[in-house]
Amino acid sequence: MAPRPPEQTARAQGAPVRAPGASGTTVPGTTGPGAAAPGATAPRSPGDPVTAYLQEQAGAFLRALRARRESGTSAPETEAAVHALRGAAQRVEATLHTFRPLLEAEWAERLHGELGWLSAVLGSEYACAHRLGRLLGALRRLRDEEGARSAAVPAQGPPEGPLPMGAARAGALLDRQLTLARNRAHSAALDALGSARFHAVADAVALLASEVPYRRGASPRDPEVVGALASLTSHRLADAIAALPLDRAGAPYNAEAAALGSAAPGGEPQDAPWHRVRSLLRLRVYAAEALGAAPEARTAPGARALDRHREAADAATAAAAAARTPRIAPPTAYALGVLHAVQRQEVEAARHTFQRVWREAVRV
Repeated sequence: MAPRPPEQTARAQGAPVRAPGASGTTVPGTTGPGAAAPGATAPRSPGDPVTAYLQEQAGAFLRALRARRESGTSAPETEAAVHALRGAAQRVEATLHTFRPLLEAEWAERLHGELGWLSAVLGSEYACAHRLGRLLGALRRLRDEEGARSAAVPAQGPPEGPLPMGAARAGALLDRQLTLARNRAHSAALDALGSARFHAVADAVALLASEVPYRRGASPRDPEVVGALASLTSHRLADAIAALPLDRAGAPYNAEAAALGSAAPGGEPQDAPWHRVRSLLRLRVYAAEALGAAPEARTAPGARALDRHREAADAATAAAAAARTPRIAPPTAYALGVLHAVQRQEVEAARHTFQRVWREAVRV
């Protein structure tokens, strides 16, 4: 028998989903005449922004879950629903982290961890597909550039160097490895969405849509308390950025930093502080959303640069992993090595962009 949809588990006999202590409160965005349409948002409570935001995102989570179930075999609709589901999960997770001192500790800790698990599981398949497209596109550009250089010298004839010879095999190897990883991630996501663990998460989010469990004595309506907690994310972000080697990122293609990244497997040791800044910047954005603040246009370019940094770093790691495949031909290994170096250069270019746009934003 197929598992019952999570938002229906608490109303198996036709009863509405209710939070503990809530009397007759139907969860927004489920079923019934008053259900919100997909994409709609609940009205904000001006005196309690954290509650309003959490309930708004919980409703978005449930609507995305319903949209995914109704998408059938339509790949674009399924991808859009999963993207919306991840977005809502990440926003609830971030809000639980930022305003945790106000919330019931054990509940917030448990739901925060489970939403992090769900977001990672749902995102892995699409990350693999994006990574494969990025690497194959980079290989095509490298091959075309090599062909153009050879064509500029007719006496050399057709390109026969290690890069043109190995690019096709390198692409086939990456396609095989990352497609396998994507298929495994797809299976893991399907298993997760049908698991009792996910149903427990969905039920917790459904309850959150009608009641937020605050700890005794919390002051979620006090603007000074809520504002102080939100401002902590800005302080942590400023401290993390101050710890970055921004001076080293002063050149768009930094040979010293690229060499450091190539020396370590995947460049992880020097990438980690930049990934942390990206996570803290996202926390800051979601905290501002929760308080109803308008998005900061001056920080958007920096956020995009850090997204490109993460994508290039992950692509470089995938190229390095493929190059470590046993018994591959030397031209294939050479092409993968060049591809890895190109991605590490893109990492450095993204760092340069971030340090430039962030310093400009700070001066504004």
